[in-house]
Amino acid sequence: MFAVFLLFSRSNAQLSTTFYDRSCPNVSAVVRGVIEQAAQTDVRIGAKLIRLHFHDCFVDGCDGSVLLDNADGMVSEKDAVPNSGSLDGFSVVDDIKTAVENVCPGVVSCADILAIASQISVSLGRGQTWEVQLGRRDSRTANQAGANNNLPSPSGDLDNIISKFSAHTFGRARCVSFKGRLYNFQSTGNPDPTIDATYLETLRQTCPQGGDNNTLANLDQATANDFDNNYFTNLQNNKGLLQSDQELLSTTGADTIDIVNRFANSQSDFFDSFGQSMIKMGNISPLTGSNGEIRSDCKRVN
Repeated sequence: MFAVFLLFSRSNAQLSTTFYDRSCPNVSAVVRGVIEQAAQTDVRIGAKLIRLHFHDCFVDGCDGSVLLDNADGMVSEKDAVPNSGSLDGFSVVDDIKTAVENVCPGVVSCADILAIASQISVSLGRGQTWEVQLGRRDSRTANQAGANNNLPSPSGDLDNIISKFSAHTFGRARCVSFKGRLYNFQSTGNPDPTIDATYLETLRQTCPQGGDNNTLANLDQATANDFDNNYFTNLQNNKGLLQSDQELLSTTGADTIDIVNRFANSQSDFFDSFGQSMIKMGNISPLTGSNGEIRSDCKRVN
């Protein structure tokens, strides 16, 4: 899944777009090269990397904590309910880190690698580009409880969505994250009435009642691997895959209705807002200066 952050109220950082200009001037090119190679065998890698950045930033800020494995005194965020069996792309992050260490040892943080990889992934998906602010350092701790509590649910209501600011535009989601809408919405024994009837049957074929809950469905049926505004058009046609997304338009009187309609009607508007939102998200409580560390291996503390 890919998250779009419409609003942010808690951004706080002293980062710079020129942070690595002297210490590692080719870092973006190195990251791009690894992602381009990974994309040859995994068309979903861009969405995976962006989702890692999102799941990192929403737990104690953008500090690379989501990348840490279990260890003595370390309870990994990878095993939190929203992440377990769902987050992916860790091996590509490791490949990026290895490539960056080969040219700039001990300089670029794993947290910054996620930020750079997100911008490149959107660009490669034909989406918006923006100047990535850099200078984050890596945490020495993980917060599994925070991952369980802070990340939005795919079945959340509008209040929950607004509090955590999520919607989706490319990538895929597992059947388990929306199956309740197809057969027993809110324990009614009926499907979610906001789903288009034809789309409902398509989703039921992908996710039959007794089928594998880990089967993947495209968030956008038309341009699943492109970064565009089609998902907002889908919401207008009652073809939002996740309840949390359709709520943005189907909740009577919601302020988000105007946002959905604006983005559906203008891809350039969506792109501009998205770039600004990614910068704000990347500024959530980073470690800077002498705080944290620059991990040599993204999976473990030094």
